[in-house]
Amino acid sequence: MTLESAVPAPPRRRPPPLTRHRVLVRRILQRIGGGVLVLWAAVSLSFISVYLAPGDIVSLLIGEQVRTPAIEAAIRAEWGLDKPLWLQYLHYLWRIMHGDFGRSYLLNVDVSALVASQLWPTLKLTGAALGVSLVFAVTISVLTANRRTGRRVAGFIELLLASTPSFWLGIVLLFIFSFTLRWFPVAGDRNIAALVLPALSLGLAQGAVVAQVLRRGLEEALAEPFTLTLRAWGLGSLTIRLRHALRHAALPAVTLTGWLVGGLLSGAVITEQVFGRPGIGKITVDAVLGKDLPVVLAVAIFSALVYVVMSTLVDILALLIDPRLRDRQPAHKEGV
Repeated sequence: MTLESAVPAPPRRRPPPLTRHRVLVRRILQRIGGGVLVLWAAVSLSFISVYLAPGDIVSLLIGEQVRTPAIEAAIRAEWGLDKPLWLQYLHYLWRIMHGDFGRSYLLNVDVSALVASQLWPTLKLTGAALGVSLVFAVTISVLTANRRTGRRVAGFIELLLASTPSFWLGIVLLFIFSFTLRWFPVAGDRNIAALVLPALSLGLAQGAVVAQVLRRGLEEALAEPFTLTLRAWGLGSLTIRLRHALRHAALPAVTLTGWLVGGLLSGAVITEQVFGRPGIGKITVDAVLGKDLPVVLAVAIFSALVYVVMSTLVDILALLIDPRLRDRQPAHKEGV
């Protein structure tokens, strides 16, 4: 044993506030840069996948007209299909950067305007389903953490909801609350009542997954020494869980929010069809069945954009919630 090894290492000093601020800014810029790369990859994969799909775009555009070489050449020139694929890709990237997604093959309307006209119903459904997921997860995890009987019952309910497809749950809810009890409308988007059953069918399954993660974090937080101190001060169990333990346990659940929003947005396509609601789901199904490639690409890119934006915001929020993430130094500097 050498003298150097016997001497304890000096305690690691916390970086000054200015350095911590620079580290936070650098990590935020890294998250944003990663999000931009993921979005570019999603756009590229969507473009390549659509153009490798079976079927002839020119035949779709001609429809029932008489097919002649002159008509084919005119259609290819009009839609830019006569150019090499790599040049079409570069032109497509340039148009997307300017918000131009082209025109629909079937409807012959601007794709951006078409998607924008159906955007609000889908965002409204996704937001309501996100609220259902978070309320369900927080409520059931706070009430059942460290409680054996309640934990078993909650675990069974969560497993049942997580393994049930959203469209099947929607059909069950329609049968009970619309056809039998007649509490809610069957279809449409006329009022708030028409939003309740779609939001429940879409949000409960995702909330069940978040509840499992949040309960585990709550149980770990309730085992920390600060919980015993709070109890010694006379605080009640529910107050400790909501005001103190929940904040410590929120980081893993917050990290799941990006995945949660992506799952809700993709699930909204099927849920809108089950409940007969307007939105992106209807135009997506019509575009896929009709091979309307510009609309399919626009919806895929929009979904990827929402997922990337939410994931990036969640990463930034995690840096703000937990100072340890932004104060963590690179591995090669830890021994200095």
